[in-house]
Amino acid sequence: MSTLHEIVIKLSTTKAILLIVGSLAFVGVGVYLTSIDPIQIEEHRRFNNPLFVYGIGWASILIFGLSCLYHIRKLFDKKPGLTFNSTGIIDNSSGIAAGLIPWNDIKGFNIYEVNKQKMLVISLNNPNKYIEMGNLFKRALNRANYKMCGSPLSITPNSLQINFDELIEITNKYFNEYAKQT
Repeated sequence: MSTLHEIVIKLSTTKAILLIVGSLAFVGVGVYLTSIDPIQIEEHRRFNNPLFVYGIGWASILIFGLSCLYHIRKLFDKKPGLTFNSTGIIDNSSGIAAGLIPWNDIKGFNIYEVNKQKMLVISLNNPNKYIEMGNLFKRALNRANYKMCGSPLSITPNSLQINFDELIEITNKYFNEYAKQT
């Protein structure tokens, strides 16, 4: 029986820069919305409530500001985004990355799609083990992910130097090789 070597998939600098630029654009929109005079807002037919417009502006600043900081941090992260080896998958691809996911914890994989964005969902033998990992914020995100797609763990190639089809191919190859051995 042949064994597969370790495959390392790096984080994409280009994708991180694009996400930083996009986040900054939305922060700019948020700043603009919070700077509009209330009288100007009230004169519009739609969205004429200053509290609503300011709320959207502040939410945009907060959410996309945090996204920008996260992607700046990832830009300088020297750890690989994903690693496949005989032990399992080592995930460092997102803000709620799971770290090592041993093959014996994995039942299989599904594809989940939201607004043409595909995610590789990792079906787990014991999802609660991964739901309860990390700090309070990470646990809340893991629970939300579980409710949305049936697992706390999913991987998108958004921040990786790989496309979705390549991700599926590599994942299936390693799962077929090593999951049966554990």
